[in-house]
Amino acid sequence: MPKKIRLGILGGGGDSLIGVLHRVASFINDNYEIVGAVFNPNFEDNLDFAKQIDVPTNRIYKDFDTLVEEEMKLPEDERIQVCSILTPNFLHFPMAKKLLENGFHVICEKPMTTTYEEAIILQETLQKAGTVFAVTHTYTGYPMVRQMREMIKEGVIGKIHKVDAQYYQGWMNPIIHDKEKRGTVWRLDPKKAGISSCMGDIGVHAFNMIEFTTGLQVQSVLCDFNYIYDDNVMDMDGTALIRMDKNVKGVIRASQVATGEENNLTIAIYGQKGGLKWEQENPNYLYKLNDPEPLQVYKPGHQYNSKLSLDGTKLPPGHPEGIFDAMANIYLGVAKAIRGEEYNSGEFPTMLDGVRGLNFIESTVASHKQGNIWIDMD
Repeated sequence: MPKKIRLGILGGGGDSLIGVLHRVASFINDNYEIVGAVFNPNFEDNLDFAKQIDVPTNRIYKDFDTLVEEEMKLPEDERIQVCSILTPNFLHFPMAKKLLENGFHVICEKPMTTTYEEAIILQETLQKAGTVFAVTHTYTGYPMVRQMREMIKEGVIGKIHKVDAQYYQGWMNPIIHDKEKRGTVWRLDPKKAGISSCMGDIGVHAFNMIEFTTGLQVQSVLCDFNYIYDDNVMDMDGTALIRMDKNVKGVIRASQVATGEENNLTIAIYGQKGGLKWEQENPNYLYKLNDPEPLQVYKPGHQYNSKLSLDGTKLPPGHPEGIFDAMANIYLGVAKAIRGEEYNSGEFPTMLDGVRGLNFIESTVASHKQGNIWIDMD
């Protein structure tokens, strides 16, 4: 198999943050080459953008269905191998399902679908297809998050009894208070975003981080949302109490109207022998807390870190790495899976993480709407 995997891109054109994040991440480890795409719904804009980023235009298609149809006409050793889905949420399910049914590998932005029912259908489709499916919960790609996971697995902090995750942003604050602006943002349209804005967009990241680092599963949730205005149907802020297996309890706090906050994702796991804390805005530091000892700080690139952490570190100690590198680590794990190489289960989130995420989102919404009651997850 040639070194570079043939990559197709769906969405992410223009000034899309997600678009540039995925494209740069795919280039970082020299594993992928973009050979086909539908960057924009407008074909002229699609072509213009391909020229701007120097992607050949002969396989820039007018729409998704045409991409699949034309690529399937090509010899197997020429056609796209894996597609990245970077579109608004409501397009994830139909695109992913058709790609899987036609034998493509898939890298999908979260949430994987807009409903739990769709997620289950997609899981069944993947089982028949037997291809690779990744969900880009980007923060799992950070070396110190991976180090946190390995230290917890090794029992460094002992039996876990408390988890605390928060994800605070403030970007929605100037929008939610302007009724006209609200109608221009697709994330506030349940037909495009799904049934939740705050928990569906960022709270699910905090949920995923808890399950990723602890290796435990959330069993039930009790949630309270704030919609800010009565005529707004999408949550802007939410707090969820969680019960996990092994008698672990905790809280997930998420907000898109935390005025002045940028991208404040923080996760703390507390155990019988100590605690571990990581902050996305300072991603190169993992803090180990212990009552009788001074605070310890773990940093990337040092040999005291785990193999999973070191495999995701590209630079020597003291050279900061960030969000592009974290996403690149996910793409690297997917490349190993596509090539049939050995890889660690923590190298990229899978379909199961996508299904769990949708189960969480729908459970939090149900909890709030039914009067803030405990809802069991599947």
